[in-house]
Amino acid sequence: MTTTIAVVTTTVASAADARRLASGAVQARLAACVQVESIASHYVWQGAQHEDAEWRLVCKTLPEAAPALRAWLRAQHPYEVPQLLTQAMEAEVDYAQWVAGQVAGGL
Repeated sequence: MTTTIAVVTTTVASAADARRLASGAVQARLAACVQVESIASHYVWQGAQHEDAEWRLVCKTLPEAAPALRAWLRAQHPYEVPQLLTQAMEAEVDYAQWVAGQVAGGL
């Protein structure tokens, strides 16, 4: 049996920013868990093509908490135009219950 959680992702340029955002989101109880991954990003910014090392944050939260998490991430984010993506994901019930218990006391 499964139920729905939300996964919010963003990227930052430094490991320090990734740790700061991950720790802050969990401490604020906006995310139950944040995984941090090293990635390579290819993109165009201000007319120039770039390839940069970045850190991706994968934040697990409740669907109803996702807007607050995105707002918090935007306010804390070092980028002028941060990537903030939200996906609904099916999770095993016991994991989803754990997420609910961690996010703002289950809202």
